[in-house]
Amino acid sequence: MKLKFIDDINPATGKTIKKVLCSSEKEIDKAVSNARKAQKKWSSLTLAQRSKMMEAAAKDFIKNKEKIGRIITDEMGKLYKSAVGETHAVAYGIRESIEQSKIALKTEILQEENLVTELHRTPLGVCAIITPWNFPVSMPESLLSPALLAGNTVVFKPSEMVPLTGKAIFDIFNKHLPKGVINLVQGADEVGNYLIHSNIDMIAFVGSQAVGKHIMKVAGDKLKRIVLELGGKDPMIVLNDADLQKAANFAVNGSLRNTGQVCVSVERIYVQEKAADKFTKLVAEGVKNFKYGSGYDESVQMGPLVSAKQRENVLSQVKDAVKKGAKLVSGGGVPKGNKGFFMEPTLITNLTHKHRIMNEETFGPVVAIQKVKTEDEAVKLANDSPFGLGATVWTKNKKKGLDIARKIESGMIGVNQGIGAVSGTPWVGVKQSGYGYIGSIDGIRQFTVPRKISYKK
Repeated sequence: MKLKFIDDINPATGKTIKKVLCSSEKEIDKAVSNARKAQKKWSSLTLAQRSKMMEAAAKDFIKNKEKIGRIITDEMGKLYKSAVGETHAVAYGIRESIEQSKIALKTEILQEENLVTELHRTPLGVCAIITPWNFPVSMPESLLSPALLAGNTVVFKPSEMVPLTGKAIFDIFNKHLPKGVINLVQGADEVGNYLIHSNIDMIAFVGSQAVGKHIMKVAGDKLKRIVLELGGKDPMIVLNDADLQKAANFAVNGSLRNTGQVCVSVERIYVQEKAADKFTKLVAEGVKNFKYGSGYDESVQMGPLVSAKQRENVLSQVKDAVKKGAKLVSGGGVPKGNKGFFMEPTLITNLTHKHRIMNEETFGPVVAIQKVKTEDEAVKLANDSPFGLGATVWTKNKKKGLDIARKIESGMIGVNQGIGAVSGTPWVGVKQSGYGYIGSIDGIRQFTVPRKISYKK
């Protein structure tokens, strides 16, 4: 592997923040070796001992939330207030995992007449943690915490878009954990590909469907365990009897927050014909008033897209739709005189499934609306996708909403609300949106393997 660098670019200015050296093959091998050497000692500690070190890291994330928030805003354009909030929430995530681990990792004693079986949850070994850029501290934490608390050691590769954020995460954990328990490698696809082929026992990945499929093939060769969260194309169903103002507000914020760069963004809206005109008018007003700019500007609601490539992908979907008969109501362009990777908040209607924007993950600031005649048509179209992460249903008839929700092929569904669920439930996608899941007691157990010891009483 030749000496290579990441050009860490500020998406609000287009200027390079820093050139970050990519890890060489020898450095990746060394990171895996260090993790392997540290794993037995780390797993031999009690959960209470591991938890105490993780709690110290949690406190450090709160202490450094403004510093890390600035790094996030500079690297990927997230609103500074949101970046600080995300970093603060990492402490909550760690602490929630600590509490859940007490149940998830507890040895179970089962008895049948005079036969006793001890069921132990044991770590898998060395885990590769590969994470995305859109939630650059919370997504790594959601994989790192269960892996580490379960007694695994990790090799952590953050997205090449946020290498300095990844380094900040590593520094905090590494400060409080024994040497070799967490290891950092930096780089893009080449580094990630070398890592997943290396001497590891598990791969936990959040990112694109294409990369997830590649990881699954590689893991299959030596039966490495995997957990994959692979994005979505979340549908929103709006029925004639919905609270249209409430639904429109959600449609705008759900489509545009974090510049649409959220795996559970609202990416396609199916609205019944009688409600369509009023709903679209309300959405248009919200899109028109949605301000964008620097993440440090407290008056704006979204920043730039993470890269020129990401913006071009979104713009190409919009152009394709308009070319094939869709109506561009507002936005759809690049602001003049701006050097960053900004894009206007966009509303597009008159869509069908012949348009790429209704089938491919967009990951950008676009509200996409398609009219439907019936509830059944809406459900059929919502399920006409290889993705199945999140979805929402909007109707004043709660029973009808729940009936429809149960027909939707997604892992997380909200009725008259987003997908936010009761604490302790998993983050899960069905179909091609995921393989395994994260969060919850069962999510922690995915970073372990059950072992049974049986004997006569």
